[in-house]
Amino acid sequence: MVKKTEERKVKDIKNPNVESPFSWPLTFFIDSIKENGKVAEENVEAYSDYIKFLEVFNKTQIEKPEPTWTTKNKVRMDLHTLKLRDFSQGGKGIYTFIVPPYAGHTSTIVDFNTKQSLVEALMENGIEKVCSIEWKSATQEMKNYDIDNYLSELDICVDELGGRVNLAGMCQGGWLIAMYAARFPDKVNTLILAGSPIDSDVGNGVITEYAHKLPMEFFEGLVAAGGGLLKGNYMLEGFKSLNLNEQYFGKYMMLYQHINDQAYIQRFEIFERWYEYTINLPGKWYLQVVKELFKENRFFEGEFVGLGKKLSLGDIKCPVYLLVGERDEITPKEQVFNAEMHLGTEKSDIVKDIANGGHIGLFMGKKPLRENWPKITEWLKTHSAV
Repeated sequence: MVKKTEERKVKDIKNPNVESPFSWPLTFFIDSIKENGKVAEENVEAYSDYIKFLEVFNKTQIEKPEPTWTTKNKVRMDLHTLKLRDFSQGGKGIYTFIVPPYAGHTSTIVDFNTKQSLVEALMENGIEKVCSIEWKSATQEMKNYDIDNYLSELDICVDELGGRVNLAGMCQGGWLIAMYAARFPDKVNTLILAGSPIDSDVGNGVITEYAHKLPMEFFEGLVAAGGGLLKGNYMLEGFKSLNLNEQYFGKYMMLYQHINDQAYIQRFEIFERWYEYTINLPGKWYLQVVKELFKENRFFEGEFVGLGKKLSLGDIKCPVYLLVGERDEITPKEQVFNAEMHLGTEKSDIVKDIANGGHIGLFMGKKPLRENWPKITEWLKTHSAV
């Protein structure tokens, strides 16, 4: 017999769409009533699983709650483009300052979950003073912000943290901190570039491919459609298009198959909460990145002008750690490792390391956090008073 709560839910659902995979379990359930005049026990169970599936789907794909930080912290500064979050509980030495990706998702990817947190990994391995940027979603008032706006507010943060820091940049945050280190070399003690595109002319990365093949009019059209902003959901759809079958069918089929596995559901909800929640980017900033960094490769060639000065990788003299993912399809290893060609750092002070994982796994994957980042923290201790 169907429970009263299930009877009520059946009455609330009308005309399921048999063309939608999400409606198949419900369709089979209702058809069984029509044919037999009663509900078999296995169909009650299937319907119960379907309701659980819809609840998880609604929570992660429709409601889309904002991701949260895992590690205890305080907001130290609140500027136009960012918040500065401090995770330190006292400690000595200089700060290690994390600059997360700024590519349509929130910065919580660097503090994703327990045992999947770069912040946690650094602190557990003896780095006592850790801060991170939390990038803000661009508003209409920010649509004309460019890279200089972000360099300026990064500089304010560094001054707040004592005027000299260890900088760790993830993905798009990497070229930004490399620019900063070229512009203000005396303020950077060490530089860590993880999955960061520095030489955009090499490798088979999908972002580089799109940037080189598509005309500027395409990217300008995206910004125009967003009212002067690059909408985060536009970027999300672009990322999903890289794996259509998985993103629009496969992951939901797997979810339904594991709907009674609470550990699986928890992992799914945590990741989808981050993945589906997007932030907007300033249109001017985005078009500048596409044209000057990816199409023209100006920063790598020493032709990019930041805060009124041509920026050269050769002006970076501090120790540098270059980390890449073995299976990174977003930023191929050549785009990161080629930085060595132009860095002013002594060759003996440049470390190149390959992690077992893909792109975002570099800063939230269990293996890189367990195998690569402890080596990086020891490297940091060697080069700074931590």
